[in-house]
Amino acid sequence: MNTVRADNDKLASSRDRKFLTLIAVLSVAVPVTIALLFFMPKEGGAAADVSWLPGFYASINSLTAVVLVVGYISVRRQNIRAHRAAMLTAFGLSCIFLVSYVTYHFLGERTTYGGEGALKYIYYFILLTHIVLSVAIVPLVLLSVYFGISNQLRRHRRISRWTFPIWLYVAVTGVLVYLLISPYYT
Repeated sequence: MNTVRADNDKLASSRDRKFLTLIAVLSVAVPVTIALLFFMPKEGGAAADVSWLPGFYASINSLTAVVLVVGYISVRRQNIRAHRAAMLTAFGLSCIFLVSYVTYHFLGERTTYGGEGALKYIYYFILLTHIVLSVAIVPLVLLSVYFGISNQLRRHRRISRWTFPIWLYVAVTGVLVYLLISPYYT
């Protein structure tokens, strides 16, 4: 019996190592790719009209925030099936957001905030905290999802206590950033 447990532990440890390595790679690659898009020179006009994407990914962020709250309420009510469905939906929405965000910043024109006064400082505070926490949320979400799917519930709970509020903040502030800058889109 102990031999079987040891073999299972080795297999799980090997599988964990592979997934944790992939999570580490993605946690670096995603923010670096997005940062490069901001500094990459744009040549000529975009081949496709992507002006609709900021509104789209702001809507995706709104849905993500709602689904995160549904998932949180579900787990507090011990409805694990609904929690899992909500959190996997939030993860899927975040993936769609990421693809649309990268597409827009690869093909679209850079927009700068044109507001004045106190609102300008509020905008930049929200933007800065949003950006910093967007970088931090990538590994947290990936780890939370992996530990949940692999039924490592103690690890899942421990990391998700950090993941949930940060993820919710990033989703909500993403919408706020869009609402504040949307008048300046060309």
